[in-house]
Amino acid sequence: MTDLPATGGAAFAAAIGRRIRALRGARGLSLSELAQRAGVGKATLSALEAGTRNPTIETLYAITAQLDVPLTALLTDPGPHPAVPPVHGEAVTAELLETFEDAAWTTELYRLRIRPGRRQISPAHPAGVTEYLTVFQGTALVGPPDAPLAVPPGGHASWTSDTPHLYATATSEEVHAALLIRHPHS
Repeated sequence: MTDLPATGGAAFAAAIGRRIRALRGARGLSLSELAQRAGVGKATLSALEAGTRNPTIETLYAITAQLDVPLTALLTDPGPHPAVPPVHGEAVTAELLETFEDAAWTTELYRLRIRPGRRQISPAHPAGVTEYLTVFQGTALVGPPDAPLAVPPGGHASWTSDTPHLYATATSEEVHAALLIRHPHS
């Protein structure tokens, strides 16, 4: 687990915990059942729900995949929201910029940084989720871990993200990019 930035801190972790608990309850899942489905320890999930443990982006994605919701559902309350602190993973820092809703899709827009020298395997999202990456600086390696796409500055790529997928850099330069994630409504 990685600490959330000071701008979010304990209040942000507590809000994420409340949202996880509410979504789990709305789906009639026990703590044990969600922990097992998400591949997260029961004690870890309990601490997340209590707001006493800060999650990594990988953990949040594992949980949202099993709840069949976009990451935004854990980061913000419904409706207009203030700036959300960035979330961190092994290689990625993602900052939610905007969420768009229409009848068929939830679309999330993130400012993304990928740190060099690290690889991050993001857990599978629900069926039908697609990611779109546009790189501004550096060269990213993204998509299927066994056949990643190399995306240079000014380039873009997309992939179906309902299987585990990779985020890494192709060089020693940090990647700066925009990531759009589209979630079909159930």
